Amino acid sequence: MISRFFNWNLALLFKNVTLNNVIVVGLITFVISGFGFFKEIIIAKNYGLSELLDTYYIAILIPAFINNVFMSSYQSVFIPNYILEIKDQKSLGSFQFTGMLVTLVISVLFFIISYLFTDYFLEFFFKGHDVEYYTLIKKQFAFIAPSILFWGLTSMINGLLNVDNEFKFSTFSSVYTALSIIVCLLFFKTYLGDLVLAIGTLIGSILGFLSVMLVAIKRKIIFLKTPDFKSKNIIVMFRQLPAKLTSSLLNGVNPIVDQYFSAQLIVGSIAALNYGIKIPSFAISIGSIALGNVLLPYFSKMAVYNKEKLFGQLQKIIKYTLYFSFTATIIGILISFPIVNIVFERGAFDSNDSEIVSKIQQMYLLQIPFYLIGIIMIRFLTAINKNNFMVFTSSMSLILNLVLNIILMKTMGVYGLALSTSIVSFIIGMILYFYIKKLKLSHV
Repeated sequence: MISRFFNWNLALLFKNVTLNNVIVVGLITFVISGFGFFKEIIIAKNYGLSELLDTYYIAILIPAFINNVFMSSYQSVFIPNYILEIKDQKSLGSFQFTGMLVTLVISVLFFIISYLFTDYFLEFFFKGHDVEYYTLIKKQFAFIAPSILFWGLTSMINGLLNVDNEFKFSTFSSVYTALSIIVCLLFFKTYLGDLVLAIGTLIGSILGFLSVMLVAIKRKIIFLKTPDFKSKNIIVMFRQLPAKLTSSLLNGVNPIVDQYFSAQLIVGSIAALNYGIKIPSFAISIGSIALGNVLLPYFSKMAVYNKEKLFGQLQKIIKYTLYFSFTATIIGILISFPIVNIVFERGAFDSNDSEIVSKIQQMYLLQIPFYLIGIIMIRFLTAINKNNFMVFTSSMSLILNLVLNIILMKTMGVYGLALSTSIVSFIIGMILYFYIKKLKLSHV
């Protein structure tokens, strides 16, 4: 009887179009993450926990921060309001062109700002190093910074593809950075020298943009018309943008905070943290990309066309996500050391490095269930244009991360920085859950 009930529920699940989209995006992300892991294996073999790797991670920190905070935030508020524009049967071409213009302006603005303030950023956050260290960062940064423009345009086009249920193409665009870095390391390392990782990153951003642009043109989903900044849905989108940007900005500061604290420790701590989060990020990226990319347009469409079932669907998705993610977390913690040993230990990366990284990894793995349900709830709130509350949770996240980093770093060193991240994910997940529960009661 139990077996029959389980099989019946499983059959119903796999008939669900949204679940199928999540699975498809998850599988694609798994393949892409596989390329990403192969890239990390090659990087580990060539550089271990070295100064070059530390400087590359610092050089990419601000461009990646701008992409993750501003470009991704703008895409998030664009999608639900673009769906409202579709419902209202207004000028989609004008809405698209307005969105594209804003994307270009934001990209160019932050591209310029990132160049102008690099020296101040390095002197403030990473002081105490020699001239060669800073020179190496700035050389790599000069090649990485132009990626901001291509990441911004790619994010915008990916939003249009996701609304059109073309998740596989938007998801696959992220593979090009890993592929280009792998090719550069395998075939052009000697020629490119210290710039090999930075140039590989830039080439990957260009290829990713070209790939989604070609798909969008082929699918005929881009039809630009005269921009209209007075459109009702454009105005709603702009009103939501400050809260979303502020929330993402505060969240995006957390990795910089962790890098700052790790820079106060021994040389190699930055690289150790980055290696330690690779495998947890592998699991998180599969789950968060699959769930986030599919659920934002899903919740947005449901909020417009089927609002009475919205909260019930959210509860089901959270429940199933917790089942699977807790299981994955327990397994990951138990086999942490062997995984690091197999994946990274070769060349300059030795057994001592494996011991350090595997313990960091265990601390990061604890966040997986809470991070994933947090992503789901954030997509839900974005879909119903409730971004203001996320400013509060993001502020709490930053404050908690700072306090816990200071406390745990003193007692646990670099391991405390990783544990702090997991504790913050748990607390913020609970705050979001009870806020949404309050929203549900107010809608009854």
